[in-house]
Parts: sequence; structure tokens; C-alpha cells
Amino acid sequence: MFAKITDLFKGKAAKAELEFLENNHIQIDSEQGFIVDGIVLNQELAERLEYFSNRKLKNFDDLNALFYKAILINEKIDLEIASGRYVARLDNTEENLKQLKAIIQKLNDYYKAFKREK
Repeated sequence: MFAKITDLFKGKAAKAELEFLENNHIQIDSEQGFIVDGIVLNQELAERLEYFSNRKLKNFDDLNALFYKAILINEKIDLEIASGRYVARLDNTEENLKQLKAIIQKLNDYYKAFKREK
């Protein structure tokens, strides 16, 4: 009886997680990692992540590390947007930096809701 009840709650949690991923356009690929809004993060945004995390993060695979570095990353992004001096080698623009912030926020929300130890 207890096993049936726990399975019921696990099913609800899994369904909620899938709904969250679908609603936020997040896919998880075993080889490529996270794909958000059609962007393969580890291929297209890894260099920006490494730059804004002060070389602490090389990819988006470790959601825990991303969660705790997000404040630093967001501050550096905001500073670059406010100064208007964008890093040319990364092809940074105000638009794609805001997009990066939104992607990090989605991943952090996912981590907080479903992956973080409670």
C-alpha cells in the first residue's frame, strides 16, 4: 500500500518536471546536454559562460555550480550591458546577453524546483 502511494507521488513529480521542461522549452540530450529554446547550450554558449563565470564553468551540465555562480554571471552581464562595451570576440550584444540571462534563469528555476536537495 505504501509503495503504491509513493509511486503515485513520484508520478506526479515526474509529470510536473516534464511539464516544466516543456513549458520552458528545455530539452535534455544525453550527448549534447541542455537545449533551451532550440539552442544547444554547450556548443553555442559555452564560451560566453566561461567568460562570465571567470573561467569557473566550462559548460552548462552542472546545474548546482551554475546556480551558485549565477549572481556573479548576472552582475558581469549587467555591467557589460550598462557600459555598452561588448566583448567583440564573443559577439556579445545587448540582445544575446539578455537571452543568456533568461536561459540561466530557466535552468536555475528548474534546478530549484526539481534537482536541488531539499
